Amino acid sequence: MERRPAVAGAFYPDDGKELHGLIEGFMEDAEPDRKAADSAISYVAPHAGYIYSGHVAAFTYKALGMRPDLGGIETFVIIGPNHTGNGDALSVSGADWNTPLGTVRNDIAFARAMTGLDGRITIDEEAHASEHSIEVQLPLLQTVVKRPRCCFICMGDQSYEAAELLSCAITGAAEKLNRKVSVIASSDFNHYESEAVSRGKDLPAIGALERLNPREFHRLIEGSGDSACGYGPITVAAMQAASCGAMRGKLLKYATSGAVTGDYGSVVAYASIVFCR
Repeated sequence: MERRPAVAGAFYPDDGKELHGLIEGFMEDAEPDRKAADSAISYVAPHAGYIYSGHVAAFTYKALGMRPDLGGIETFVIIGPNHTGNGDALSVSGADWNTPLGTVRNDIAFARAMTGLDGRITIDEEAHASEHSIEVQLPLLQTVVKRPRCCFICMGDQSYEAAELLSCAITGAAEKLNRKVSVIASSDFNHYESEAVSRGKDLPAIGALERLNPREFHRLIEGSGDSACGYGPITVAAMQAASCGAMRGKLLKYATSGAVTGDYGSVVAYASIVFCR
């Protein structure tokens, strides 16, 4: 089974050569903190159209490419929010995923191990079919990692309890299969308010991530009305990193769509974050 792209030609180019060139340009301009990149365990990247957020996502993926043990990572667990409302609440894909840069293999054994550990996690393609949050990450990952193997998780339930459930299931599956994994959380930050308001909501929550306090992050997002769409996946990434020895988070880049559109009165905000030792 293979999932075909849903947003190629819209969120990013559908021509492989053009897409590769665009990503390479973003990567050349990104300069992530070297110390944080060297010790990073899990990651956060935005998922908007590349013209708006690609330069921010490049900080995340360039940091990933700088990781000394990159070749030892056997499975990338990519978690995105469910924008469509389709499918089950915590849905794992059982398909390989196609992009203009080729096919990304599915670690189906890992997916099945997760569902076997908790029945609230299901293999369900409906949640993934039209969802962009995971798909947009894949060409960036393919640019950095040759033939990556992934577990794709769509998170409709973004409660703190659901994040704990997923974090435990990822750890359990990794231990059961003796897999070395790394989590990539897909999320944009505050939507459709001014840049000043967005910064006022986003930066305190990101501060909680830099202190590696996922509970405080989750509370601040919900309490401030911040419309970060993938705060559940980010919470999982922070929890997972902490369980693997991370001590802090590091904001590599923060920007808004205003830098591209010139409209700072209504923006979407983006952040590149790593969780590191």
